[in-house]
Amino acid sequence: MPKISNKSASMPSSAIRKLVPVSDAAEAAGVKVYHLNVGAPDIKSPKCALDAVVDKCRESVNVSYTNSAGLIELRRGMVEKYYRKIGIDIDVSEILIDVAGSEAFSVAMQIAADAGDEIIVVEPFYTNYNTFAMLYGITLKAVHTDIREGFALKSIDEFEKVVTPRTRAVLISNPCNPSGKLFTKEEMLALGEFCLRHDLFLISDEVYREFCYTDEPHFSAMNIPGMEQNVILVDSVSKRYNLCGSRIGCIVSHNKDVMAAALKFAQSRLCPPRLGQYAALGALDTPQSYFDEVKAEYIRRRDCVTEALNKMPGVFAPVPYGAFYVVAEIPVDDAGKFAAWLLTDFRMDNSTVMITPATSFYGTKGITNQIRLAYVLEVPELQKAMKIFAEALRQYPGRTI
Repeated sequence: MPKISNKSASMPSSAIRKLVPVSDAAEAAGVKVYHLNVGAPDIKSPKCALDAVVDKCRESVNVSYTNSAGLIELRRGMVEKYYRKIGIDIDVSEILIDVAGSEAFSVAMQIAADAGDEIIVVEPFYTNYNTFAMLYGITLKAVHTDIREGFALKSIDEFEKVVTPRTRAVLISNPCNPSGKLFTKEEMLALGEFCLRHDLFLISDEVYREFCYTDEPHFSAMNIPGMEQNVILVDSVSKRYNLCGSRIGCIVSHNKDVMAAALKFAQSRLCPPRLGQYAALGALDTPQSYFDEVKAEYIRRRDCVTEALNKMPGVFAPVPYGAFYVVAEIPVDDAGKFAAWLLTDFRMDNSTVMITPATSFYGTKGITNQIRLAYVLEVPELQKAMKIFAEALRQYPGRTI
């Protein structure tokens, strides 16, 4: 029998999704599973987005290819109706539509670094960064942020310790998936100075930009003075408009070489999905009231989860100020074993909770007692889930206190 490649054999499973078969088995047996493992919100997509798909399909005779860079009307719309309104001044030639944010940061990493090169990443970080780095032969060098310090950015001296002649970029998500950390203007400016000093790209994943829960507005890497040629912005409509399944993202840069390279990658996959682009185009007309309501709802959900977690003996969860995730430190021997046990062995009123162990969000080894929860359910459902989670912690055989 033929053997699969070493690369495919060594590719890590998704920490967020690898327990799905176990969850499916529990649900097939009639168990109610509260899914707090994945950032798949239950909030309705804007009506204008869905209407746009219907209207465009009525006008079309088939679902044909689009330009590899994406529909020109979508790119113009994003420049004029979105980016300029939030203070990011770009030209249509400086944005390219990708197949979701995942393709955008995958391409950005390949543009910035060759096999054997290094990218500095702030940990905890989105687990797929690690997956793509492995696929492309890139080494991620982690700069640690501590849960007990609210995941605040360390001194730039910590970045200086890991930079080498093979370093090509710094990669950050702001607000951060998984921690919910919102990096401040001062932190972003310090990162910019570091990148300029070492002639590095700054790949800034700003997918959760709309979900900031402080009076201080989100500060984009695109607005760091002097970094016009260094910043590669990664973005997506998935979370902003609750269009996760549309699979539309984008890559943005003032750097002409970056955009020329991005187009070559885009041409290799032909084009982004036409129907998803229709949805994204329609979503540009979403009223501000929609975002205000969604933000208020996430604050209610965040407060529900973090307050419940911090009342549980031995649990510590800093309050997140962005995105819709919280990382918590829990009193267990191994979060991965605990997550599996929840699905295979534990039941409360024939219900259980699905969570994500945080180990794979770190490059640093030995962090085995943290989890990520996505507060993407309505508050009554979250309240039930937290009661189940608290009881599970009490009963877990591997509890450490």
